[in-house]
Amino acid sequence: MADQEDFEKGNSITLTRLDEQISWYSRKSRHARISYKSLKIIQISISATIPLLSIFIPSQAQKIMAFLGLLLLIIEGIQQLNQYQKTWLTYRSTCEFLKQEKYIFLARAGVYNFISTPEKLLSERIEEIISKEHGQWFSLQTQEYTEGNRKQSG
Repeated sequence: MADQEDFEKGNSITLTRLDEQISWYSRKSRHARISYKSLKIIQISISATIPLLSIFIPSQAQKIMAFLGLLLLIIEGIQQLNQYQKTWLTYRSTCEFLKQEKYIFLARAGVYNFISTPEKLLSERIEEIISKEHGQWFSLQTQEYTEGNRKQSG
């Protein structure tokens, strides 16, 4: 009886952790996607407006175009700083890997079919997927920091 309770407790903790991570990655992926696409739409709209201004408002176009160019630069800087597209794709990919692992586990398919403690393996695989994503994030942050310092000193 104790073995069954331990199994259910371990299973519950692991599945709770898995569901929380799926929810977190899904939410963060959605936020990054919306941020990326919104900023891109604004950027495209401003870029399309600049040539029209030079045609229809030639006397004031220079100041307005300079302001819009500055706005484009700021938006691009925000995108580069926050890496919304990379974050969106990385988090979505991680979320999908976690979902796939959950469904294979629940079906007791694949590697989970042949072992006596599938919840332990699930826990290890969840943490492996998350650790891999964290490693990619850290690598990206380090790369951006190094490139930023190189540009400032060069």
